[in-house]
Amino acid sequence: MLLTYVVSGFAVGLLVGMTGVGGGSLMTPLLTLLFGVPPSVAVGTDLAFASITKSAGTFTHRLRGTVRWDIVRRLCAGALPAAILATLALKHYGALDQQIGQLIRYSIAGSVLLTVTALLFKPRMLAWINASPSRQLHGRPLVLATVAAGALLGTLVTVSSIGAGAIGATLLVMLYPRMSSAEVAGTDIAYAVPLTAIAAFGHWWLGSIDWALLASLLIGSVPGITLGSYAARAVPERFLRGLLAATLTGVAAKLIY
Repeated sequence: MLLTYVVSGFAVGLLVGMTGVGGGSLMTPLLTLLFGVPPSVAVGTDLAFASITKSAGTFTHRLRGTVRWDIVRRLCAGALPAAILATLALKHYGALDQQIGQLIRYSIAGSVLLTVTALLFKPRMLAWINASPSRQLHGRPLVLATVAAGALLGTLVTVSSIGAGAIGATLLVMLYPRMSSAEVAGTDIAYAVPLTAIAAFGHWWLGSIDWALLASLLIGSVPGITLGSYAARAVPERFLRGLLAATLTGVAAKLIY
């Protein structure tokens, strides 16, 4: 079984490297549907996985100067308190309870569908904003909207482990359309490090992290992400994202029904 987890980590890492979509959108449903891991344990383990892998990514982006730290602070101002509140709610209602597990399963499906929406419609949403400068936020409204976006992402990530990838990047593009792609990627990864770390610590407190599973996933994902990054140059992005969107839609339907 450990070898199967290593192979799964490799496959998810490969897709993440090729598409740039957060691993939670792929890993958590995979663990829940294919291996029968309880939803709360799948979420907790994936959050620990993300906090480790994203730390390395943040270091690289920091060296390249592609992190907007002012935006990271705004996102964290909303995301970190939301993560703590969501953890306390899971503790109160029982994260390992069967009914709560079913609720987490539905939240994973909803987050997957939001990821699909972000994948398919981000270019159109960005074009809609750029078509009229009056639609872009500035000053205090922009700061408040960023904090609110952080709170939404903090709740989604803590409950489902999904949201800090495609959804977070899409919200950043909508709020800050003049940011470069590298800055969007770097900022999205940087704020996700403390968020996933706090959420993972909360799930450790709840007893919903499988450490052996985590180690197996990490062993497979590192070479997978490396190979996927190279393969991304040879495969058309539109084809990859379309295939991923179709796969995730099927996953969400399976989670619900």
